[in-house]
Amino acid sequence: MLLDEEVFAVILAVSIIASALGIALTLKPGNPEPFTAIGLLNEECRIGEYPEVVVNNSFIKLCIYVANYLGKPGYFKVVYRIALNETFPSNTTFSPENMVEEWRVVLGDGENKTFPVNVPVYSLRGETRVALVFELWVYDGSANTWIYTGRWNHLYVNITV
Repeated sequence: MLLDEEVFAVILAVSIIASALGIALTLKPGNPEPFTAIGLLNEECRIGEYPEVVVNNSFIKLCIYVANYLGKPGYFKVVYRIALNETFPSNTTFSPENMVEEWRVVLGDGENKTFPVNVPVYSLRGETRVALVFELWVYDGSANTWIYTGRWNHLYVNITV
């Protein structure tokens, strides 16, 4: 079967467009939607088996996981607060409670780090059930300030004497 020149030109144009589209889809940028992550792990740096009852004014061991998928290196801090239901953070605002401790880490794009922490636990305003809140912040070098990422974890514990 012989192809006439117009049919051959259309077939050639379609194959070139299909090839260009295939290459463009293959070479798309690595992080189309940048994000960060924070996780709370038990003292063995695993999910589950968290402490439920804690003696007032004592310390517990936990691990914190932080991940950077912003498409660039980042300077992060995890802020620890003790909160009640009415003073929880949200995805837009951090908790109004006082900061108890903080930890800082620098991560390249695609990197993560898990590190152990020893956190103080105490009753807040006489309550026997509190939340241990861990908020993720990132440093904005151009504005020279820390920005709350809207990412946070919490662990409820019952306080005993």
